[in-house]
Amino acid sequence: MDKSTTLPGDRALAGDCAITALLAVLIAVSGTFRIPGIVPGTEFQLSAPIAVAICGVFGFKKYIIAGVLASLIGLSLGTATLLNVAIQMTFRLGVGAFWLISGSNKPFYIFSGPIGTSLARVAMYFLLGKGLTLMLIAAAPGMVFTAATAWIFGKILSRCRDAIG
Repeated sequence: MDKSTTLPGDRALAGDCAITALLAVLIAVSGTFRIPGIVPGTEFQLSAPIAVAICGVFGFKKYIIAGVLASLIGLSLGTATLLNVAIQMTFRLGVGAFWLISGSNKPFYIFSGPIGTSLARVAMYFLLGKGLTLMLIAAAPGMVFTAATAWIFGKILSRCRDAIG
């Protein structure tokens, strides 16, 4: 006979941890998908609009924890380097800061991704010391894609969150 008891708070904590883990995997896996651009070097990750949507739907705390876990997954699988993680975290902090300022509204979904991407390119410039203008130009198609699709991903994730209860 099992004498352990499960408190209602324990169940909520377990559910919260499971959701955060699933969001981390979603970010990590979607980051492996690269959408090609018209010009070589302008490809971008599908994870950017998904990450924006996660922040908008689940809030900054869950988003940043899932993002850190996603970076750890990438490091452990060998699909990311410390440079990648620095760029990813700059993007995430830029998106999160915009969310903290504006909340989950349509301008957040449109502008936070391009702002986060621009900040990540500036960080890359400081780390590598070359080509800020070219990096921003190469990132422009991804910024447009993120601005156009983050709202849609947000609606999908919102429906998923509401279905969970």
